Amino acid sequence: MRYYIIAGEASGDLHGSNLIKSLSAVDDEAEFRFYGGDLMQQAGGCLVRHYRDTAVMGFVNVLKNAGKILENIKFCKQDIKQYKPNALILIDYPGFNLQIAKYAKKVLGLKVFYYIPPKVWAWKKGRIKQINKHTDAVYGIFPFEPGFYADNGCQKVVYVGNPCVQAVRSYKCGTREDFTRQNGLDCSKEIIALLPGSRRQEVTDTIKLFNSLPFEAYANYNLVLAATSAVDKSCYDSVSEHIHIVYNQTYELLSHSYAAVVNSGTATLETALFNVPQVVCYPVNAPKLLYKIARNLFLKIEFVSLVNIICDYEAVTELVGSDLSSQSLQAELQKILDKENRRSILLSYEYMNKKLGGNIASDAAAGDMFKTLCCR
Repeated sequence: MRYYIIAGEASGDLHGSNLIKSLSAVDDEAEFRFYGGDLMQQAGGCLVRHYRDTAVMGFVNVLKNAGKILENIKFCKQDIKQYKPNALILIDYPGFNLQIAKYAKKVLGLKVFYYIPPKVWAWKKGRIKQINKHTDAVYGIFPFEPGFYADNGCQKVVYVGNPCVQAVRSYKCGTREDFTRQNGLDCSKEIIALLPGSRRQEVTDTIKLFNSLPFEAYANYNLVLAATSAVDKSCYDSVSEHIHIVYNQTYELLSHSYAAVVNSGTATLETALFNVPQVVCYPVNAPKLLYKIARNLFLKIEFVSLVNIICDYEAVTELVGSDLSSQSLQAELQKILDKENRRSILLSYEYMNKKLGGNIASDAAAGDMFKTLCCR
């Protein structure tokens, strides 16, 4: 079979690479062409465009790059038409992928699979109609997604497990001694991981927050910031000299950390899967009243961190918008360094793990995709 896959950011590249491996395991004749990144390319197939060259985040940036986005969509459609795949596989990235799905289904009549669908349960619920109309199967990665989609008119969603569970459980970490030595850390001190996100603006805003912490209060800890090459290196130039920086070692860092401060996103789930107590922070550059109005209008869920969303209660503290300051962050960080508070968080992580289950998401999705294509 010939598969065309579209992933638009770093996490999609990771999960796309695992899906390629899983499809190759069930389909001896599998061929791949894709929008993605280095990991997908290493897994096998032809990389058409790298996510670094296609990812555009934020309303203003979308307007500024409208011409580039339209050209990219046009090129992608033509490339799919010429490649003539047996199936199109979409990984998150809804602004782009839903337009391609419509073309692939309506014009080319392709089988369209959505692996890791958009978080419509958080915002833009209207996308459910598009997903239902232009896909053949949807592989959800949260246990509540099939029910949510079904309640809103889409019966195509099945829960296959969460790919972060697969990624974390399969990760082989080195020794703490090697990690601290290689990164110039004090091996006698516990590590507090600082995860500022993976998009330029959120990284810049979160680093400002980290820099405002009273460093003397953490003299007995290694403060270590997880940087990524997916973000321009200049974004990290402003990091305080009291904070160590490690590049492209987030999983290794988390595997040796005692506590963490995490910018909301997939990293909150990954931190929980590594069993690291955390405080979730999300800076918002908007006046308090405007933020509250926007949240009530657009955000359809109570929590912003995946840990709390999955548990359906506040397992970890969230500091968002006006609730977030250097003082509030310091207070909450101090709490998770306390043994009793840590115990409560770790029990919540156990509950979360039970809800997620132990399925290998990419294997389950790949098996169903191949079976569907073979039964055409």
